Amino acid sequence: MKRWNGWGLETTSLPLPASARAFLVDKLGASQAWPDATLEQVCRQVSASRLAAHPLIQTDAVERVRHARGQSLPDWIALRSGQIPAFPDGVAYPTSDAEALALLTYARDTGAKLIPYGGGSSVVGHINPIPGDAPTLTVDMTRLDKLLTLDETSYLATFEAGVFGPQLEAQLRERGYRLGHYPQSFECSTLGGWVAARSSGQQSYYYGRIEDLLAGAHIETPLGALDLPPHPASAAGPDVRQMVLGSEGRLGLITRATVRVRRVPETESFHAIFFRDWDSGVNAMRALAQSAAPISMLRLSDADETETTLKLAGHERLVAWAERGLRLAGYGAERCLLIFGVTGERASTQRAIQTVVDEARDYGGLPVGETIGKRWQKTRFLNPYLRNTLWETGYAIDTLETAMTWTNVKSAATSIKAALRDGLADVDERVLVFAHLSHVYSSGASIYVTYLYRRVADPEKMLRWWDTLKTAASRAIVAHGGTISHQHGVGTDHAPYLEAEKGRLGMVALKTLCETFDPDQIMNPGKLLATDGRVLE
Repeated sequence: MKRWNGWGLETTSLPLPASARAFLVDKLGASQAWPDATLEQVCRQVSASRLAAHPLIQTDAVERVRHARGQSLPDWIALRSGQIPAFPDGVAYPTSDAEALALLTYARDTGAKLIPYGGGSSVVGHINPIPGDAPTLTVDMTRLDKLLTLDETSYLATFEAGVFGPQLEAQLRERGYRLGHYPQSFECSTLGGWVAARSSGQQSYYYGRIEDLLAGAHIETPLGALDLPPHPASAAGPDVRQMVLGSEGRLGLITRATVRVRRVPETESFHAIFFRDWDSGVNAMRALAQSAAPISMLRLSDADETETTLKLAGHERLVAWAERGLRLAGYGAERCLLIFGVTGERASTQRAIQTVVDEARDYGGLPVGETIGKRWQKTRFLNPYLRNTLWETGYAIDTLETAMTWTNVKSAATSIKAALRDGLADVDERVLVFAHLSHVYSSGASIYVTYLYRRVADPEKMLRWWDTLKTAASRAIVAHGGTISHQHGVGTDHAPYLEAEKGRLGMVALKTLCETFDPDQIMNPGKLLATDGRVLE
């Protein structure tokens, strides 16, 4: 069963080695593990449902608590403290288009607000009920999880939209195919969620982002069904498919999606290269992206992430041995780690490896083989479980991300990290900040930033600190011309900054689009579009 107040399955955990604890104490100071509210305590806070009875709707407290929040740090603070301002009044699990339509009709007829829910992995507030007079119904789509058709002539697969990432790939693998969409939330996110949030997978350089993979869809909207046929291309006016991508549940319930798939590749491997410093690594990444090197992934960690990743993994002897060897080779404290992936036929991947190695050496890169890459591949979906361990050790962790042109990448990364690192100086708290470039394009790259700080007993203080850090980093992103989100979406957390990217006329167009499909405004209120008039000054 999925954790109700943390990441992933209850049966999976990732311990923190003693050496890693010592590292965090050195960087941030000693921590304390404050007690968390129990599920039973939180359930006692759930008030009576305001929803009219319906055979598809469950109103018991446990279901409502489990669907109350997502996976952002504010969500964790709320769940772990038990201070949750609003719960859904009920939860429904449709198993067909007809049931999804029935729930939309019910919401319209009763004045309820409706929140589409996939895997619950949102980190920007997509699935959180907003306090108000109208009752809220959360529609959990995860019982719609089947592969419906596989067109092996056209390489198109149609799935029900509630399918989780591992289920989707397992159903394709039985037939010899792969989608290849691997966000870090892969184990706990769904196809419909990927579409609604305009998701990006770790190997998007090869497989494409979800907008590249989505060929067609079926959406049950408040005004009726919207079918998007899987044309390979079209010049028939604006692409309605692009309106659905990133719509964050404002237009309706995505019940089916047709995606472009590939044959399972002959081989796939991940390799590591060290650079002496961040500038050298970034320059090498840009050169590789602009030369269209035949690779599936590039991921460059800055010096702090390179160090922290090794420290948190433990393996003291291995780490000490590696550090000695790297220092002897001239790769000191500023060294940065690049992990790259190659996917495809064996001969072409060997050529790709050599291409990357040759290019990297032009920038002082030191290839170190597959050992680190294999370790990364093995743990890439396990690493989020460290959030649970860190919280229970007394440290809070959060992430944010953006994308911008190569011209601004270096200066933006410096400014964003500085804004976070110095953000709690006035309360004498240290913040550990590190970053990597993960998704690359010929014109720019995504910057993904992680930051940690000590927990305190007062959840309101924790939330104020988070807001201070998030605001400072978001303003730095906008100031450097970055998108407020490359892959996490908008939700509520990023809504105040959206106008800086879309412009006032663009915001009017988005608002009009939502009102066109949902004239009674029952779909996921407060998400994507700020409801309180806030804009970035």
